[in-house]
Amino acid sequence: MRILVIEDNKDLCDSMCFQLQNEGYTTDTCYTGEHALYYAMQQSYDVIILDRMLPVMDGLSILKAIRQKNINVPVIMVTAMDGIHNRIDGLDSGADDYLVKPFAIEELLARIRALVRRPQKIEQTEVITFSNLSLDVKQQYIKAGDKTCSLSKRETELLEYFIRNSNQILTREMILAHVWGPDNFVEEGNLDNYIHFLRRRLKSVLSSVQIKTIHSVGYRLEESI
Repeated sequence: MRILVIEDNKDLCDSMCFQLQNEGYTTDTCYTGEHALYYAMQQSYDVIILDRMLPVMDGLSILKAIRQKNINVPVIMVTAMDGIHNRIDGLDSGADDYLVKPFAIEELLARIRALVRRPQKIEQTEVITFSNLSLDVKQQYIKAGDKTCSLSKRETELLEYFIRNSNQILTREMILAHVWGPDNFVEEGNLDNYIHFLRRRLKSVLSSVQIKTIHSVGYRLEESI
C-alpha cells in the first residue's frame, strides 16, 4: 500500500515514514503545499497523511483542491490545532479522519488500518484522453478510433503518467519515482523496455501520439506531426 506523507516538519515526516515503512507501507514525502498538491493529483495513493499548516499552500486548500478533482483517496489530517471548529473545518473540507499532534505512531497506524477496512465506493470506469488516444485506467486498455489494445498494470501506470503530463518533458528520475516509487531500485534498462512496449502498443492502434526521447533528459508524450 502506498502512502503520501505531507508534513513540513522534516524530522517528524522522516520519523513517520520510517515507522510506516517498517510496517510494510511504501511512502512518498512532501514538505511544502505546492509539491504536495502535485503529488496528490497523481491519484496513485491509498492514503494521504496531510498536515494542516504548510508553507506555500495550506492543508485545507490542498484537500479542497483534490476533492474538487473527484480524487477520493482517504485523507488523515494531522495538526496541532485541536479546537472543535478546526476539526469541523477539516472534516467538512473532505478529510476522512483528524489526528491532533502530538500523537502516538500506534494510533496513526490504527487509523490507517481503520480507513483501509472501510468499504470502497464502486468506481466508474475512468477514461483519460490525449489527441485521438483514450486510456481506460481501470480496465487497462487503450483505444484509438476502432482499434484497442490491452496493457499491463505497469504499462497503464506509465501511460497514465504521460497523458496527465502530456507535452511536458518528464525526466527519467521523475518517471521512475512516480511509477516505481522513489525507494524502489529499478535497473537502468527497465524503463527503456517499458517505453519500447508502449510505443508498440501505440503503433498497434494507429495512435496519433508518440513518446519522444529527449536526449540525456527523459521523454515527452506529444502528438505526432
